[in-house]
Amino acid sequence: MEEKKDIKNEELKNEEIKDEAVTEKETQGTVNNDQMENKESSEVFDEVSENEDTTEDDELNIVKKQKEENKKLQEQLDMTKDRLLRLTAEYDNYRKRTAKEKEGIYSDAYVDVLKEIVPILDNLERAIAADGSVEDLKKGIEMTIKGCQDSFTKLGIEEIDTCGEFDPNVHNAVMHIEDESLGKNAIAEVFQKGYKKDDKIIRHTMVKVAN
Repeated sequence: MEEKKDIKNEELKNEEIKDEAVTEKETQGTVNNDQMENKESSEVFDEVSENEDTTEDDELNIVKKQKEENKKLQEQLDMTKDRLLRLTAEYDNYRKRTAKEKEGIYSDAYVDVLKEIVPILDNLERAIAADGSVEDLKKGIEMTIKGCQDSFTKLGIEEIDTCGEFDPNVHNAVMHIEDESLGKNAIAEVFQKGYKKDDKIIRHTMVKVAN
């Protein structure tokens, strides 16, 4: 009986040892699982960190590129403004220079005309101051007219022709008559001579037009 009791105790003891071994094995497995989970979590965290670092680097690169592009655009804008200011200044100088040259040309033209008119005025003043007959006065006036015509020729001024038909571009009709001896739109009489320089009309010829 004593021997059976010892065998039973031995069996219980072995079962306890087995249970302890199983428990220890399960514990070890749990530890290993925890370690694996921790390792996986660590790897995931590292990957996330790397992704975050990559994203930050990309954002920094984008910001850097934008700053560089903004700098280039600003430089181009400054160059355009400078060019515009230069062109504006050049145009202003050109306008002032052209206005001054135009004024100079206008003044020179005045002087050229006056140089031709002053001698005519001198002749008229001498004619008034001189003593003489009506015939002498008439000759003096004829000479003055001749001098005026010569001056007009030098200035390129021409008398407008009235030999042809009426031309509204160069003639000014102040009267109209019916005359069978004259053709249609014929100039019947000249009341006041007209003059032109090249294609520019100085004064229209004042005429009477027939038919």
